[in-house]
Amino acid sequence: MAKVPNNDSELDAALRSRLDALIDEGGEIYDRFDREVRERNWHPFIPADYARVLQALIALRAPGLKFLEWGSATGVVSIMADMLGFDAYGIELDSGLVATARQLAARYDSRARFAVGSFVPADYRWKPKTGDARFGTIGYGASAYAELGHGLDDFDLVYAYPWTGEEPMMLDLMRCYGGSSARLLLNGDDGVRVYSGCRLETPISPTSPTSPA
Repeated sequence: MAKVPNNDSELDAALRSRLDALIDEGGEIYDRFDREVRERNWHPFIPADYARVLQALIALRAPGLKFLEWGSATGVVSIMADMLGFDAYGIELDSGLVATARQLAARYDSRARFAVGSFVPADYRWKPKTGDARFGTIGYGASAYAELGHGLDDFDLVYAYPWTGEEPMMLDLMRCYGGSSARLLLNGDDGVRVYSGCRLETPISPTSPTSPA
């Protein structure tokens, strides 16, 4: 995994070292997951380029912001957000991955919190123009917001790493349930894209080579 740039003046040496260690461990955890799980049965979890996501988070951090990761997997991005000062949460359908994320957070003394379930609110209905309302790799499950103790509209920044074709649903979720000033970060072929409402802001990080397109 790429390291946190040494010339990043916004991060002190101790924090940069902790972030480097987290990124390295996240890569090791995924390598084991790939061998033990994905080589036997297909699974939608593919890690983002954590260093590039980190740069996007650094650019948007501010005191008191709440962060939510949709599909938090092993929790690396949510833990990074916590380290940067966000009040960080993650939602993940796979209970085994949530257990891994909680263990990883404990090792890094992170306050990031994780819930098992769906990031889709219980009463949401996806009505695409194509007529194909399947959730794809997003999957189905009980909505996790009650466990978190927050609704989607409580969060200032929401991050996801969608597979191709899932972006429209995620934008619609934010339009229907997100806060009026919230931003959605989507990791895609053109890098980490930032949306306010449904409006695309200027991309703030380059293309991730691990995109699951």
